[in-house]
Amino acid sequence: MKYRTLGRTGIKVSPYCLGAMMFGAFGNTDHDDCARIIHKALDAGVNFIDTADVYSGGESEEIVGKALKGGRRDHVVLATKAHLPMGDDPNQRGNSRRWLVRALDDSLRRLGTDHVDLYQLHRPAPDTDVEETLSALTDLVRAGKVRAIGTSTFPASEIVEAQWTAERRGLQRFRTEQPPYSILDRSVEREVLPVCERYGMGTLVWSPLAQGMLTGRFRKGLPTDSRRAARGFRHFSDEARLDAVEQLIPIAEEAGMSLTHLAMAFAVAHPGVTSALIGPRTMEQLDDLLAGAGLTLDDETLDRIDGVVAPGTDVSRLDMAYDTPPITEPALRRRPSADRSAA
Repeated sequence: MKYRTLGRTGIKVSPYCLGAMMFGAFGNTDHDDCARIIHKALDAGVNFIDTADVYSGGESEEIVGKALKGGRRDHVVLATKAHLPMGDDPNQRGNSRRWLVRALDDSLRRLGTDHVDLYQLHRPAPDTDVEETLSALTDLVRAGKVRAIGTSTFPASEIVEAQWTAERRGLQRFRTEQPPYSILDRSVEREVLPVCERYGMGTLVWSPLAQGMLTGRFRKGLPTDSRRAARGFRHFSDEARLDAVEQLIPIAEEAGMSLTHLAMAFAVAHPGVTSALIGPRTMEQLDDLLAGAGLTLDDETLDRIDGVVAPGTDVSRLDMAYDTPPITEPALRRRPSADRSAA
C-alpha cells in the first residue's frame, strides 16, 4: 500500500478509505461480519476509516469502535461526521456549537475512544455563522478530542469563506473536504478540487462507484435493483447515466480490468484526490475492491473516459449531492417597491 499525505496535516493515509455507512441496520446487520471486514481491510494496508453519527443511528460507530478494540485503534486514522439529524429535537442536528460539542462526545462514546483523527461537518448549515462553527471546532481540537477538522460536500465558495474566516480570527481551519466524485460525477473538478489544492486540503471522495452504477450491475434493459430503488434513488434509472455506463464497459474490457476497478483507479488518479471511499457491505465486495487497489490507468484510457464524460461535468444529478438552498423568500431577492419605483 502506497500511502499519501492528507493535505498538509502530515497524516499518512491509504488511497482507499474504508467507509462504514453499510455497517449496521442500513446494510450489514451482522456485527461480527462487519468486524471481519474491517480487520481484513486493515490487514491489507488500509489505515483510514470514515463513519458518521447518522449511519444507522450511531450503530455504525459502535461497530467500528468494537472492531478497533485490542490495540488496532492506534494504527487507524479514524474519521467521523456530524450535522444530519440524530433525533426529533431541532437542536440535535446542524453545525452549531451547542450540537457539535454534544455530538462529538456521543460519537467518542460509541467509538470507544478519547479522540478522532478527523472530525467533519457532514453538510453545510446556511443558518449558522461559519465563525461560530469554527470556534467550537477549534475548542474541540484544543481539548485534544479532535486532531483535524474537515467538511463534506461543501461548495467551493463556502470552503474559501471558511479558510478566510479561520485566518482572520485565528481559528483552526478545515484540513479536508469530502466531495462526491466518480466518472459520472465530475463537476468537483471545476472548482472544489482546485480550491482544495490551493489551500492544501486533503480530499476523501465519496461514491467513486456512483452508488454502484459503475460496478456493471446496472445496465440498460435490466431491472433496477429493487432494494436501492425503494430508497428513492432516481439516478439508477436515469437514461443518460445508463448510456454512459454502456460506453464505459468496453473501455474497461480493453484496459483489461472490470468496470469497478476502472472506476476506482479513475477516482484516485486525480492529483487533487487523496483517498477514495469504499463502502463494502460484504466480504466478497471488499475482496473485489482490494484486488484492484494497485491498478493504474494510462493516458489513452483516461482520454477515452474523457470522451464519454467531459472533465468537470456531471451526467445528470446524483440524488445525494448538495445543492445550495434556493432563495425562496421574496424579500431576499427583490428591492423594496419604493426603490423600484424611484429607479
